[in-house]
Amino acid sequence: MPINKTCPLAIVVLATVAISACNSPVDTKQSGSADTITKSPVAVQAPLREKVLSAADQAALTPDMIIQSLKDGNARFMKNEITARDHSAMVRNASLGQYPKAVILSCLDSRIPVEDIFDKGIGDLFVARVAGNFVNEDILGSMEFGCKVSGAKLVLVLGHKSCGAIKSAIDDVKLGNITAMLSKIKPAIGKSQDFSGDKNSKNDDYVEYVAKKNVLNTIETIKAKSPILNEMAEKGEIKIVGAYYNIQTGEVTFL
Repeated sequence: MPINKTCPLAIVVLATVAISACNSPVDTKQSGSADTITKSPVAVQAPLREKVLSAADQAALTPDMIIQSLKDGNARFMKNEITARDHSAMVRNASLGQYPKAVILSCLDSRIPVEDIFDKGIGDLFVARVAGNFVNEDILGSMEFGCKVSGAKLVLVLGHKSCGAIKSAIDDVKLGNITAMLSKIKPAIGKSQDFSGDKNSKNDDYVEYVAKKNVLNTIETIKAKSPILNEMAEKGEIKIVGAYYNIQTGEVTFL
């Protein structure tokens, strides 16, 4: 049987390939390899907030600290960086007691989600709402409860841009119980006579001017008709302040 003279050469070639393969570095970047060196970054999600304010947390706050907290929260709201919260856990924790920071009087307007615009959650705020954010005996009593009894250290009256109640008061609307309600806003119109320009509901600048006057008038009414809150404010235990919400930008401006 003839001998194939190419066999020794083939053996040499195969041996060389095998040795080269053994000496070559292993590609550890292959997908699925257990030795992968290059790894995709893993996004770390911030834990959901579960804690609600305690009595100790509330006691440590000052009115100015609370105002700054509301400003900081509104800044986060405007940047869409609101705090992630575990609402189920917070509901359970809040069932043990409530120690809010502030009492906020807002308009009825559905475009003003009060807790959201300040990035606050369950147990953080007392919120009272009425069209035109004015006060009556019931709201004053609620504010007194919030501050004197439950320890809140700030009363904030929050007006807003394009307020329908303000426009209706300017237009002297007459309709059912709305008529009596709007009469509570009329004093702000009377205090806006120094406005230079068209004084009607079509003038956005005038509507804003009256809305801010209404906030300030509400603050005056709170102090005049609630000796409890006025005394607390004079002692520095609470502050009574006003702010204005822009429904187009989400910004809250303190007055």
